[in-house]
Amino acid sequence: MALGYYEKLVPKCSLGCSGDSDLSHIAVNVSGRELEREDLVDKIVTILKETGLPPKWLELEITESVVMKGAGAAIPKFRRLREMGIKFAIDDFGTGYSSLNYLKSFPVDILKIDRCFIHDVVSNPDDAAIIKGIIALAHSLRLKVVAEGVETQAQEEFLKAHQCDRFQGFYLSEPLSAAEIEQAILSWGREKGCSSLSKIYLFHSKGTA
Repeated sequence: MALGYYEKLVPKCSLGCSGDSDLSHIAVNVSGRELEREDLVDKIVTILKETGLPPKWLELEITESVVMKGAGAAIPKFRRLREMGIKFAIDDFGTGYSSLNYLKSFPVDILKIDRCFIHDVVSNPDDAAIIKGIIALAHSLRLKVVAEGVETQAQEEFLKAHQCDRFQGFYLSEPLSAAEIEQAILSWGREKGCSSLSKIYLFHSKGTA
């Protein structure tokens, strides 16, 4: 989900939810252009305040290449947001500049393994070794790992066997349109009091949107 659409969707999510909820997170993509905005932090803080959405529900996703290009300016902004409880994920991990130094200084919580490594993970020993190495590295740094582009049961079983934390891909769910996401949130909120929103909105474990 893009940051611009997040601003429109959050009020709907807030309307669909009340009280305690098991909603795990709302994943929002942050582009390079958005990352450069001086008012990025203020904009996100304002949205959270206006909607009452808990910061712990918000997960910001930034691609590895964008992080490397704008790390210097981004780190102070993200540290401020992380202090509020917002989480950060590095998207398409393994396809950018692959400098591991930023993992020490960047306030990251999650690494999302790019789908290019998942596609042949069962048949290609090199891809399998890369996946196992990324998982081991992330866990040693106390980070969670998400596998993108899971399309088969064999891929899912391999990832589970090697302690990958979460998955997303067509095998788990087809993508949802913006309208479908909105309707799903409101419907589940009315019918289940938010107790089952995670079935729709956990992109990392039930699919992608």
